[in-house]
This record gives sequence, structure tokens and C-alpha cells, in this order.
Amino acid sequence: MKRWLRDSGLVILMMGMFGCIRGPMVENPVFVPPQSIENPVLVSPGEITQSHYLDVFYKVYNVVNDTFEISYSSPYDGRIVSQPRIAPGYERIWTPGSPDPRERLLATFQTIRHRCYVQIRPAEQGGYWVKVYVLKDLADMATPQGANSPAIFREAFTVDRQFEVFDTMIPSASERWINKGRDRALEQLILEKIREQQ
Repeated sequence: MKRWLRDSGLVILMMGMFGCIRGPMVENPVFVPPQSIENPVLVSPGEITQSHYLDVFYKVYNVVNDTFEISYSSPYDGRIVSQPRIAPGYERIWTPGSPDPRERLLATFQTIRHRCYVQIRPAEQGGYWVKVYVLKDLADMATPQGANSPAIFREAFTVDRQFEVFDTMIPSASERWINKGRDRALEQLILEKIREQQ
């Protein structure tokens, strides 16, 4: 009886560790990774008219505005440019940011900002090409932010207090950013939202 319990416990343990391992199914012999959306993406295929173009432009504007604050947009040249935005990490999980877990973890421990550029052009076959660039920059700081202000302890409190405000959107003279390329995962997320708006 003890041997039977030991053997059945070993079988259950091995099934728990390895699960039901078997080869690929006959219907799907090769794992196919999820397809990425081409950049630029073709939006609203069909005839090119002013009303169609404005409809596409404002749909793209709304999608980009959900994630970024818009700095410049013009339907005349088909460009949308965002304000630089500090990338949220895991400490602000509810804030929309990069869907890539590695990029999100990096933004938790480093100061990274994103900038978004969108270009809309008419396609020859009808419709509009929408190209999205999301650039990421790493902050190059000589010292940690706020390290220059020493702690001062006073026995008497003054009524006129002055506070030093640290704003990440106002560049200082010593602020430098290192370009780290494109955040393709965030580009794919924006392109997917644009394609869903059709």
C-alpha cells in the first residue's frame, strides 16, 4: 500500500511539473507569432475626398490624444506632434504607456520620456497612409533630482515659505536627453487603435 501511494504521488508530481507534454497538433504544426501591424497602415481605403481626409485626421488625432498631449497638429500638412511625456512605470500601472513589460520596468527605475510623431498621406490606390513614430529618450542627469537642496531645520517657522517646484515638462539648462530609438510596442498599440477606428 505504501509503495502504491509513493508511486501514485510520484506520477502526480511529474504530471504537475511537466503537464501534458506532446508535439504540435497536426492542424497547426508550426507556432506562428502574432502579426504586427505594418507601419504605415492603410486607413479608410476608397476614394480620396476632403470629408474623408478630415474624418481620418480627427480620428487619428483623438487616438494620439488619448495617450499624449498634442503640441502641434495641422490637417493641411497632415502632421500631429505630441508634447514629450514622461513614461509611466509599474508604480503608475493605470496610466497608459508602453505595453512592453521590459520597457515598463525600465521606466520604473529610469526617467524615460516618449515623443510621438504622426504623418498622414493620401495613398495612390485610395485611402490614407498613417505613419506613427514613438521616440524614447533617457534622462542624462548629473545628480539625482533635488539633490542640491540641503535639509534645513529651524526652530522658528517663518510665514513666508518658498517652495522649489520640480516640473518634468520644463527643461532646465542642465537637462539632457539621450535618444534610445523607437518604442515599437507603443507604436503598435497606437496603430491598432487607429485601425479599430475605421
